[in-house]
Amino acid sequence: MVQQFRIAPSILSADFARLGEEVKRVTEAGADLIHFDVMDNHYVPNLTFGPMVCAALKPYTTVPVDVHLMVEPVDDLIRSFAEAGADIITFHPEASRHIDRSLSLIKDLGCQAGLVLNPATPVYVLENVLDRLDMVLLMSVNPGFGGQSFIPQTLVKIRQVRDCLDIYKGESGRKVALEVDGGIKTDNIAAVAAAGADTFVAGSAIFGQADYQAVIDKMRQELAGTLF
Repeated sequence: MVQQFRIAPSILSADFARLGEEVKRVTEAGADLIHFDVMDNHYVPNLTFGPMVCAALKPYTTVPVDVHLMVEPVDDLIRSFAEAGADIITFHPEASRHIDRSLSLIKDLGCQAGLVLNPATPVYVLENVLDRLDMVLLMSVNPGFGGQSFIPQTLVKIRQVRDCLDIYKGESGRKVALEVDGGIKTDNIAAVAAAGADTFVAGSAIFGQADYQAVIDKMRQELAGTLF
């Protein structure tokens, strides 16, 4: 089976003064997901969007909304973002007192569920909840700000998680997506894919350019070179 790659532009790097237009434009340029970074100035040192913004932007896209919660605690906002139209909700295990319960809440609300691993979060936290996961998101920067540089050690971690997910798929038949967020650009996306990722969050690499479609097309060309 040919690998299916997904590109998820992060609106953290979009023009906040015209977010609806930006979401519509990047959807038309070929985005597979819209990545929605939620920061609370508590779990991470920044403050971004709430569920009302998510609900307002939902009509501007035809692709799934991928909500990344960088908040603590998470459960109340899980419910709020599910009601606001999120399709995928991921959160950090450090931000939940009961990881399995938070994952179950996401699933019960009809969304896909995922865990986010920071650069220093060990892979073993996935072991007992793989049956609850639709996605694992690996941070290739420290969360909190856009425009950071990719941490090279993340490539090793991507391979570790890919091995874990492949073993699980062989045992269960279930595919869990592997998303990477932070410093993804046209010149490193192929290496990230070769390490095992299938979903790529890109913020400034897309929204920092005049032609969104040209950047997304270039990323797809780079990804095509990893298929064999």
